[in-house]
Amino acid sequence: MADKLRIARVEDVQVSSGGEVSTVTLHLTAHHLILVQYTTPSFPQSHKQAQHVKQATRESWFAYPMIASCIFRPVPHGSTLKPSIRLRGRDFKFLTFIFEDDKEARDVYESIKGVTCHLGSISKLYAFQYDSPPSEKKICGWDFYDARAEWKRQGISDKSSDSGWRISQINTDYSFSPTYPALLPVPASISDNTLNHAGRYRSRVRIPVLTYLHPITKCSITRSSQPLAGLRGNRSIQDEKLVYACFSAFRVKDARESECETITTVDTHITSKQANSRSKNSGTSVTNPSDEDNAAFSSAVEVAAQRLQSYGSQNHNLIVDARPTVNALAMQAVGLGSENMDHYKFASKIYLGIDNIHVMRDSLGKVIEAIKDSDISKLPPNRERLAKSGWLKHITCLLEGSSLIALQVGVKNSNVLIHCSDGWDRTSQLSAITQILLEPYYRTIDGFIVLVEKDWLAFGHMFQHRSGFLNCEKWFSIQNDALAGSVIQPGGSSEGRGDAIENALLSAKRFFNKSNHSQENTGEYDCDIQGIEEPTSRKSGRDDPIPKEATKPRETSPVFHQFLDATYQILYQHPTRFEFNERFLRRLLYHLYSCQYGTFLYNNEKSRLDARVRDRTASVWDYFLSRRSEFTNKNYDSGICDDRVKGKERLILPQSSKVRWWHEVFNRSDVDMNGPTCEDSEQNSLNNSDYISADIISNKDGTALVNQNATKGAWLPNSGTNHLIGIQEGISSLGLGVGKGLSGSRSSNDKQPVEIEMR
Repeated sequence: MADKLRIARVEDVQVSSGGEVSTVTLHLTAHHLILVQYTTPSFPQSHKQAQHVKQATRESWFAYPMIASCIFRPVPHGSTLKPSIRLRGRDFKFLTFIFEDDKEARDVYESIKGVTCHLGSISKLYAFQYDSPPSEKKICGWDFYDARAEWKRQGISDKSSDSGWRISQINTDYSFSPTYPALLPVPASISDNTLNHAGRYRSRVRIPVLTYLHPITKCSITRSSQPLAGLRGNRSIQDEKLVYACFSAFRVKDARESECETITTVDTHITSKQANSRSKNSGTSVTNPSDEDNAAFSSAVEVAAQRLQSYGSQNHNLIVDARPTVNALAMQAVGLGSENMDHYKFASKIYLGIDNIHVMRDSLGKVIEAIKDSDISKLPPNRERLAKSGWLKHITCLLEGSSLIALQVGVKNSNVLIHCSDGWDRTSQLSAITQILLEPYYRTIDGFIVLVEKDWLAFGHMFQHRSGFLNCEKWFSIQNDALAGSVIQPGGSSEGRGDAIENALLSAKRFFNKSNHSQENTGEYDCDIQGIEEPTSRKSGRDDPIPKEATKPRETSPVFHQFLDATYQILYQHPTRFEFNERFLRRLLYHLYSCQYGTFLYNNEKSRLDARVRDRTASVWDYFLSRRSEFTNKNYDSGICDDRVKGKERLILPQSSKVRWWHEVFNRSDVDMNGPTCEDSEQNSLNNSDYISADIISNKDGTALVNQNATKGAWLPNSGTNHLIGIQEGISSLGLGVGKGLSGSRSSNDKQPVEIEMR
């Protein structure tokens, strides 16, 4: 690391932040940029201590991975201007450094660039050298999440299948699905052999598995990736059986026996037919079963579904496709797509219309454009740009979808399967937010940690790809003053127009060649077609990142940031229902990017195990749990939840009219971000709705589409026009039961000053 530093110390550097300028000494270390400001306490000239007082120092530490953009502005010889470096942090801090000497400024720029995007490997990040303080070493956050303990808390264990679920060990060596957790809760009626066959029909072999079982209604939330339906409309009997079993895993006692008989009959019939078929032709595909098998299973499911509904245990079981309809249909062109509901007649389907990672990245980029001058100006951000960014619209869309799912599971006694494309971005968002709405345990500090470990880390959200820990040379640029703002990429052409033309040509080439790339080479499908990357032909250098660890700018996206923002919205609207405070969420976002801890490194459970992250780094939960009092909400009501008492209900729901800017995370005041002009214009784009609602339109194939232009009211097929406020106020009359807010096997909105130091 030291060999990448051209300079280690620069004195008398002016730094501009928040519209104020101060003079600091700049220190460049292997992992941090340190700003040291010396101040002398003021005393009257006659004061005896005036001659003996020592200078006080204030240090601000910036971890290099926090740098999201670095622009060096040199000056031509003889210019009266001074060279400068402008930094933008992942935590939305903006700093401008003004130097006396052009060479020193260039050396600082090249040094920062070298230790930021020329590391070559994730194993060279600070997390692998960080030595935790004793207070953190006592915690051992790696042991905090125990998958078996969490499933047991939900009533699922290896020894008992009374809940209708079992824990499969088919993926303990990650050979079944490398991006899934080792332990998979699946219906007790489904064998591992069926899982093997069903896996061929889901992208990345991410089959439907349980993530949450409601303790009162016993209804489930399962998650998966998209099916491999394709243009030919491929189907899989095993997948249909698995989804059906997920939707009927828990039944009232009278229904259970008849349902089991039906499933057993279908299994026996199909198995015998397939065995005879395989004896004649071993190449039979599970996605193309015989017509006789299809008819047998479909008719059996129809009978079972009718019996199931007659007992009222489940009603309107739902498959939730998080994507816009057009995106899901477009995926059929590359052999993917969405469920054909002719084969899943025991459920309905809706599309939530949540945009892909590219739209979300661009939306945040527009927010940054609106606040980007906060280093040199005290003026409020451009509110028109804030409103046009669409950021609050996207957050509201996530809250709407999550509320819909929560009502299905917690009020309508229905099961829900969630998926998007690969099931690790929008699926994780919806699943986790929904569980926060449904489960008081996940609103505690311990429970929220378990939720992040379970639905984000274990289920394979691609933190490495989405966060870009190794940074990218494209995020570093030199801006010559003489060129009136044109940006020169180091090592590239000085003509900005050439870059634009090249990008357009590459985009066109990707579009026409996308069908030639295999699924493994296209990076990921949660980007909905657009994310297909052009393989690079550039020769690898000594400092180039390992290909699988290199940052691909088009795969970065603020997915986890959006989840934390949505959580903030719920916390803000229900300030007494959360044990943790706003600062907890803000610091968690900070440490996602700081790379000080190993928790979020790599893309999935298997990759972290292979890299021995547990043995070589500290857990981020050590930081939070050793400072629990700092992150505890003083207004938290830890009393028992009682659905018969208003304000004590287990289920909490947000209101779209109260969605607001999380101003603390953007280092702005509430007035700056949530002024009346900004609020009015943004809420107008949200149709001024006080209620989170979705209009469902039935299709010929039995699916249901969310009509985003419809008037507020309808929730699900035949569900009437109940408003969310009415539902929320009436939950106390449902008598769903009583539960403890701090249930689990483990045990307001405080406004804090902007934090700069990283300790």
